[in-house]
Amino acid sequence: MDMIPVSSRAITAIGYDPTTRRMKIRFQQGQTYDYCNVPQHVFDGLLHAGSKGTYYNDYIRDRYQCF
Repeated sequence: MDMIPVSSRAITAIGYDPTTRRMKIRFQQGQTYDYCNVPQHVFDGLLHAGSKGTYYNDYIRDRYQCF
């Protein structure tokens, strides 16, 4: 999965695989986390959000866990 660098104080890069609906987010602290069953529009929203951290907190955090 290709990671796209983003401009954010919280997030350095994001990636998405539409076939598996898996999203990866790399945070400024260096950790990368996977999120499962993420709809395309949620990834697109994060990619284009003015504040990636706020979007993450509002629409992704504590959702889309991979089991």
